[in-house]
Amino acid sequence: MPSLQPPPTSLLDKYRGDAPVALYTACVRVDGGEAGHARASGVVRSDDGALTAQLRLPPELGGPGGGSNPEQLLAAGYAACFHGALALLAQRAGIALSGVSVQAAVTFARDPVDGLFVLSAQIRVGLPGVERALAAELVRNTERVCPYAKMFRDGIEHAVALE
Repeated sequence: MPSLQPPPTSLLDKYRGDAPVALYTACVRVDGGEAGHARASGVVRSDDGALTAQLRLPPELGGPGGGSNPEQLLAAGYAACFHGALALLAQRAGIALSGVSVQAAVTFARDPVDGLFVLSAQIRVGLPGVERALAAELVRNTERVCPYAKMFRDGIEHAVALE
């Protein structure tokens, strides 16, 4: 089996075009489980079978815990994407990284605007051995490149449809 390699830095090459060009689409399905409610007892599965997760309401929201939840899954995606973009930018700039950590926190909260719910996110990056000013510049540049960071900052194009 070949060893795992990071993606090429050519992913950072600028695209010039009139419309987005899809590079990859992830597809998952969530079913409601025994409670008929995905947050309480759902199962999430990717179409390629690589991801299966039991969903459970966390104790903080009155559930039993013991499974994942949408906020954890979103935080995992955000942290992984930010880490990947950071590594690509560092590689392209010739900055050696070791022991990098990216922690994402996604908070589910009550929204004072409409009385319902809102999400917020926070990223914390550890860059041991990298001079602070250089690390700060690398993190700022990563925030400009990472699609999750762009989504949290600018929103995301989305559509909802009845099947």
